[in-house]
Amino acid sequence: MIKQNFCFCTLALGHKYRYLATLLAKDIERYSPNTAFIILTDDPEEFSEYPQVLAFKHQQQGVKCYHDKRFVIAKALSQFNSCIFIDADMRILAPVPDNMQWLLKPGISARACSYMPQKFIKVSDSTADKKIIKEFEITKKATQILGLESDWEKIRFVHEYLFSVTKDSGKEVEFLQQWDNLANLFEQNKVYHGEGNAIGLAAYKAGLEVKWSDMEGISFFNEKTETIRVKKGQSSMEEMSGFFEEYYRILNPKQPIWKKAVGKLGKVINKFVPSLQ
Repeated sequence: MIKQNFCFCTLALGHKYRYLATLLAKDIERYSPNTAFIILTDDPEEFSEYPQVLAFKHQQQGVKCYHDKRFVIAKALSQFNSCIFIDADMRILAPVPDNMQWLLKPGISARACSYMPQKFIKVSDSTADKKIIKEFEITKKATQILGLESDWEKIRFVHEYLFSVTKDSGKEVEFLQQWDNLANLFEQNKVYHGEGNAIGLAAYKAGLEVKWSDMEGISFFNEKTETIRVKKGQSSMEEMSGFFEEYYRILNPKQPIWKKAVGKLGKVINKFVPSLQ
């Protein structure tokens, strides 16, 4: 029975991500049994056996699907006061409390975020990748269009793999409208992966606060962040290896590829964390 005034939500398009989302659905059923899980997907029937899942038909709207996350947020907020967006390829690892205080604060809480100058600090480097330079140029252009040039240093980039949105007197509606406009701008300029920039810009324009949060109460697995944590000795490769192997196996079903990826990961970790050898 759904009792919470918040939900988890994600986007799951294509067989691989639908399958990953079923694993996440099982985690939520186990660790947060009173919480709904809203999924926008190209095949809602695949989630019919999961009682907490509210699956809605969605066809990819963008050239790529990154900015389609805004439709997930919109659907979730149409039914709940708060939503926690979590990438479909992540896992929940432990019980989720019913009363997470950080979730009650209006606005966006992000597990990882940074101010725009920090995000684009490498742009001034002569060896900067053309992709990040292009992203920077279009983000600056968007800032000018929104009339936010003087606020560049105050605007946060949001790492979009895990963040929450709590309603704030209609500011969340304008946020989504601004994101919609920015999604079109980014894609028209052939920047398809800039949703974290768009989230930050749209929120700032709408007056919706963006803040960093440890998101206490949500223990999760994310391949990229977990790799960093293992390198720093903050996590155990021995304990997390099963999640890494499953992740690579699903996204790279040809066995030699995912086995090679796991092997490479182990070598990198051993190089940085000798104690794990």
